[in-house]
Amino acid sequence: MVAHRGETGTVILGIDIALLVLLAVVGIAIIRLRNLFAVTMLSGIYSLLLACVFVLLDAVDVAFTEAAVGAGISTVLMLSVLALTKSRERIPVTTPLLPLVTVLVTGGLLIYGTWDLPAFGDPNAPVHQHVAPAYLAEAEHQTGVPNVVTAVLASYRGYDTLGEVTVIFTAGIGVLLLLSGGYRRRRKEDEPDSRGRP
Repeated sequence: MVAHRGETGTVILGIDIALLVLLAVVGIAIIRLRNLFAVTMLSGIYSLLLACVFVLLDAVDVAFTEAAVGAGISTVLMLSVLALTKSRERIPVTTPLLPLVTVLVTGGLLIYGTWDLPAFGDPNAPVHQHVAPAYLAEAEHQTGVPNVVTAVLASYRGYDTLGEVTVIFTAGIGVLLLLSGGYRRRRKEDEPDSRGRP
């Protein structure tokens, strides 16, 4: 049994390393490429890889959200934007040193902030000592929903989830209005004027 657990741990570690390497390769490719269509496709692949990471972390609901929003809706919206703009990024005339420094500093601060986090799966972590046991023991009795994750998202955090859905819906409507305005403007530019000039 111990040997079996050891083999399973080795396989999971190998998958983690493979996903991390793929994320790094895809991320570097996104930075280096100038073709925006290729960048859009790679962004969708990056989101799918990230969804796999969330599955390995037992956050299946977050993985579904990442796959639907990051790889699905975002990719469709970016392709719609590409239909209104050029498909190749303009080469910057100056060296983006300030953005690079900003990203490095922000990334360093985020990594520093993770040092105090408890180990993954630690049963003594604060998150497992307060509300989680109560959810596991009382969720089905109090809400009538057998799935604990669904009970938390749709009942205990129902207003929070409703607010998130409202924000996403409003953002989607705003993007569609912007895209429709761009289509109308481009159609006007392509139509010949009243005197027959192209």
